[in-house]
Amino acid sequence: MNQFKTFFLMLVLTVLFILVGTAIGGKSGAIYAFIFAALMNFFSYWFSDKIVLRMYGAREVSQSEAPELYGIVAELTSKASLPMPKVYIMENDTPNAFATGRNPEHAAVAVTSGIMRILSKEELMGVIGHELSHILHRDILISTIAATMAGAISILATMARWGAMFGGFRSDDEEGGGGGNILVVLLVSIFASIAAMLIQLAISRSREYLADEGGAHLANPLSLARALEKLEVAAQRIPMDANPSTAHMFIVNPLRGGRVLSLFSTHPPIEERIARLEEMARTGRF
Repeated sequence: MNQFKTFFLMLVLTVLFILVGTAIGGKSGAIYAFIFAALMNFFSYWFSDKIVLRMYGAREVSQSEAPELYGIVAELTSKASLPMPKVYIMENDTPNAFATGRNPEHAAVAVTSGIMRILSKEELMGVIGHELSHILHRDILISTIAATMAGAISILATMARWGAMFGGFRSDDEEGGGGGNILVVLLVSIFASIAAMLIQLAISRSREYLADEGGAHLANPLSLARALEKLEVAAQRIPMDANPSTAHMFIVNPLRGGRVLSLFSTHPPIEERIARLEEMARTGRF
């Protein structure tokens, strides 16, 4: 179901880009915006693992340095039929974890020192299973494509707003210039930017649900549910100094500062995630 939801949202994002791009930027404007967004985001796709690991001071560890963590990753990797990813530890009291890498052959799993202290082995297995599921489903690629489409729409919308305000906007199909009614152009461009952002966030949430399902399959749904419960409480007590652009990568949202409407969140509500995992355990469907 979540795979279908992601596919549907990506389709909507693509259609939105084509319609809005042609309407407010013309064919050439849409192409230029897409190429510019693609260059930015695919650079991130190829180098995001190195960038984010360095950003959080993650240190690669060997089996001898972290035998339990390394053993869990190796066991679940084998169960998922994945290549062994690199294993990293971040010296941070906030319990959290993320996976990164452009494909299963170039992947990494990183956990904080805080998560190692508060989770049992079974709970940590649930977390690692969740992260390996992101790798298995190539979520970095999917999020990069979504970011490219949303970024291109945002670029077009910005072009349209500036063009409308200064009278220089013109699409390929309008010889007279002016870009039509200025108010309409402004409203369409604002709507397009917001819609693209919401769709991108919805894709991120659907991938989290899918990773929870994968984690339940590789480990145990109740262990992952208990881990999520602990991580959410701890994240509120010990906020993480995280970059907002990387918040979607973590298993629980590291950012705090008031309740964020679920519509504008990169993560689904933790209560709903836990309820779904408990239902999986009750029905045995995972």
